[in-house]
Amino acid sequence: MKKVIVCLMIGLGWMGFAHAAGDAESGQGKVAVCSGCHGADGNSMIPMFPKLAGQGELYLVNQLKAIRDGARNVPQMTGILTGRTDQDLADMGAFYASQKGTVGATDPELFELGQQIYRAGIATKGVAACAACHSPTGGGNAQAGFPALGGQHANYIVSQLKAYRTETRNNGQAIMMQQVAALMSDKEIEAVASYIQGLSE
Repeated sequence: MKKVIVCLMIGLGWMGFAHAAGDAESGQGKVAVCSGCHGADGNSMIPMFPKLAGQGELYLVNQLKAIRDGARNVPQMTGILTGRTDQDLADMGAFYASQKGTVGATDPELFELGQQIYRAGIATKGVAACAACHSPTGGGNAQAGFPALGGQHANYIVSQLKAYRTETRNNGQAIMMQQVAALMSDKEIEAVASYIQGLSE
């Protein structure tokens, strides 16, 4: 229960951050360079690159700024956002947020464990339910800046959860995820990632 309350408190805190209003139409032209990895509409066909379509605008803008400013290290994006203004990033975020995300499939052998972790967490380890912050349907919480997860590539989810074990990012959401990932086994991460891949609203 404490972790759910912390999650909600952090979410409400993030709601206070203002960001420039993005223009999706303008953003479409600004994401052309992104399509090679993330797809023309933000639905990446490459499992190691995240789907951005349908993602919350606030979350996208925060991540783009963190990558541009060096607060989040993504080697594959080195230099891609250099010179982009806050308005450019807002427009890019608005474009991806306006797109419809696609959904994959869950491995039937991992479904039960993945569903349990996503919906109820792991009580014996103190791991909160993913649904508490990312919504029961995987739609995230756009106002709080919590990302949508439903339909995301399982490979990408696995890589990010494992990265949280070793990376240090100094914002409330990242710190929370570092704590969660540190408590989960590889099998638990694989199962919840597979469940997320097939999750849709």
